Amino acid sequence: MLITRQARSDDLDQLLVLYRHLNPNIPQLSEQRRREIWRETLANENLSLMVGVVADRPIATCLLITAPNLMRGGAPHAFLENVVTHPDVRRCGYGRATVRAALDDAWRRGCFQVFLMTGRGRANPFVLTFYESCGFEQGGKTGFVAPRPVG
Repeated sequence: MLITRQARSDDLDQLLVLYRHLNPNIPQLSEQRRREIWRETLANENLSLMVGVVADRPIATCLLITAPNLMRGGAPHAFLENVVTHPDVRRCGYGRATVRAALDDAWRRGCFQVFLMTGRGRANPFVLTFYESCGFEQGGKTGFVAPRPVG
């Protein structure tokens, strides 16, 4: 049975394993840097790292980033990032339940909308269908990315 919850301090190592399923080429961080980022993540009230857990094992996760906003009557907006489900349990509803838990958290925080961008839909149309099944709509906005300059 799936339980969705906020990440806890003891989830770090298993979440890093999940992240490698999303992007196998992520750089290795030193133990000190990894722990520093983890403490900052867990302490930041504008971040909600949602975890889907089965039998005490995180199998899905996503990060909700909430930002204050002077527009929309002061209602914050949010961004959903780092959505990943372990390949062994994809298409079982665990990722969807975890994303929906993050969206519920955004609505509790008073957000007027949640943004999500993906580059994976070009290679795998199921990704787009997955996000639509979670309540996202295509075409509401146009996404742009500014890559960090080299050199």
